[in-house]
Amino acid sequence: MPPAGISTSSSITLHVNGEKYSLPVDHRTTLLDALRERLDLTGTKKGCDQGQCGACTVLVDGRRTVSCLQLAVAAEGREITTIEGVADGDELHPVQQAFVELDGFQCGYCTPGQICSALGVLQEHAAGWPSAATEDVRPEAGPPPLTPEEIRERMSGNLCRCGAYVSIVRAVAQAAESAKEPVA
Repeated sequence: MPPAGISTSSSITLHVNGEKYSLPVDHRTTLLDALRERLDLTGTKKGCDQGQCGACTVLVDGRRTVSCLQLAVAAEGREITTIEGVADGDELHPVQQAFVELDGFQCGYCTPGQICSALGVLQEHAAGWPSAATEDVRPEAGPPPLTPEEIRERMSGNLCRCGAYVSIVRAVAQAAESAKEPVA
């Protein structure tokens, strides 16, 4: 029991997929549990619950986050994007479309986290952030080529038990290429 007068819960507002949700939460509630259990956004999956598999990856302020390790109270006021918020209505995001076209999934359990991670990878790459596989990390070198090795390194925090890695790498590469194409 907490000392008298100390509360272990708060009412918070989460900004998820362009919507605001106010909800009371215990201070120990993870963002993953708030999304799945309180907001019924079950696309984000609970895998290891230890931040090692990436199945729970969402975007917080555009950056990849394993939601099983982030407390919901720490996400208050930040922009959260889950797999449910990636498509534009019935039109799939280019990353989602590439996963479908290139069979970047088998059972599909890890796919929401893979797609959210891929979105973060593409943003990080476009911003010029190096990875452990980047040969020239000097800022003036600009973004490295998005080679399969570079994609594998950047996506390494997301595990796929089915082993669809080859198709996932191809899907991320295709989405990166489609992002470069001018819109008509």
